[in-house]
Amino acid sequence: MTLKVELRPGERIIVGTAVIRNGESRARLHIEGEAPILREKDILTPATADSPAKKIYLAVQLMYLTGDLSGHNAFYFPLVQEFLKAAPSALPLIAEVNNRILAGDLYKALKAVRQLITYEQELIAHAAGGERVFEDRAGDTFAP
Repeated sequence: MTLKVELRPGERIIVGTAVIRNGESRARLHIEGEAPILREKDILTPATADSPAKKIYLAVQLMYLTGDLSGHNAFYFPLVQEFLKAAPSALPLIAEVNNRILAGDLYKALKAVRQLITYEQELIAHAAGGERVFEDRAGDTFAP
């Protein structure tokens, strides 16, 4: 199966462990074979992982890119435990991430962590005084 990726001028993409930067014009890549791939907009660095959920994303991103789950456990699990201590209501989202990791589907685990990041931002907005209403997976709404 071939993955087609269009890159804007100067856009970066990670394929495996290599960072590829596009030149000055738009380009279309056809990637054949299996390799972890992340577009620039989906990449976090230690400097941009500026919240607990983003640090969890960074840990899962490293697992995905390196293919080494156990090598990042010492980083991942303490972050998850601290997050759940601060926001126990995030347990279903964390469970989804963990299930995806255990199933070996790390790209979908990254997508699940993006939901956790959104949830974290909504919790922060609520704590700052903006009343937000959340919807759980069953469709029920609640205000934390």
